[in-house]
Amino acid sequence: MSEQSEREKGRVRSYWDGEPCGSTHAEAPEGTLDYFRQVERRREELEPFIARYANFEGARGKRLLEIGVGLGTDLVRFARAGAEVTGVDLTPRAVALVRRRLALEGLTGDVRVADAERLPFADRSFDRVYSWGVLHHTPDTQRAIDEAIRVCRPGGAVCVMLYGRHSWLAYGLWTRFALLRGLPRRSLADVLAHHMESEGTKGYAFAELRRMFAGLEGLHLRRVATPYDRRVAGPLVGLAGDRLGWFVVIRGRVPVAARG
Repeated sequence: MSEQSEREKGRVRSYWDGEPCGSTHAEAPEGTLDYFRQVERRREELEPFIARYANFEGARGKRLLEIGVGLGTDLVRFARAGAEVTGVDLTPRAVALVRRRLALEGLTGDVRVADAERLPFADRSFDRVYSWGVLHHTPDTQRAIDEAIRVCRPGGAVCVMLYGRHSWLAYGLWTRFALLRGLPRRSLADVLAHHMESEGTKGYAFAELRRMFAGLEGLHLRRVATPYDRRVAGPLVGLAGDRLGWFVVIRGRVPVAARG
């Protein structure tokens, strides 16, 4: 791995270690049960559609890997549903908090610091692999996708959410940081890389995602309009439906036939 990639990954780690995803939604002391309840309640308010795609109950009895656990809200829901959960995150702070969260709820799981581009698991280790809003932050997203597919068993399900480049939220950022600053030629990709969460964040077009997930069978891509889009476009989001949604959910299955 190049030194530049390592530096980029270091910046991503530093950003999310300083502000774990969802931490701004909690007022209770960090690491307490009230803290985690507040994070979970707000996540459900903002993204109630997660359950539709994650299918928590459907993971019962299955070996599940979540790549990028954040504060563990989704991982905990899988564990509550009876899945055998494993979670990884690039940041030690997130891992420590999720381990504590599992312990507070009397749940078990293997949660460890790991790099999405180099997962520390053997081929075909999991029945399901899940990642929500994470892989667009790592420098080599394609490599992380390939890793997700590698560790999922043949016939196993992969569910990943990535940001959509052509979306209300991305257009709003472009208006603010390009058009209104007299830089109309600045690309959406450049704006996202410098003004959306951690440095280097990416958004994708459907054609790119189809190529990136070509290793899956039954590939299904679905845009989802979010409250974040509504903050930018207001009632226009309702008129357009999900067509310019910020989230793109990608689902498919690892081919049963032997690969490569």
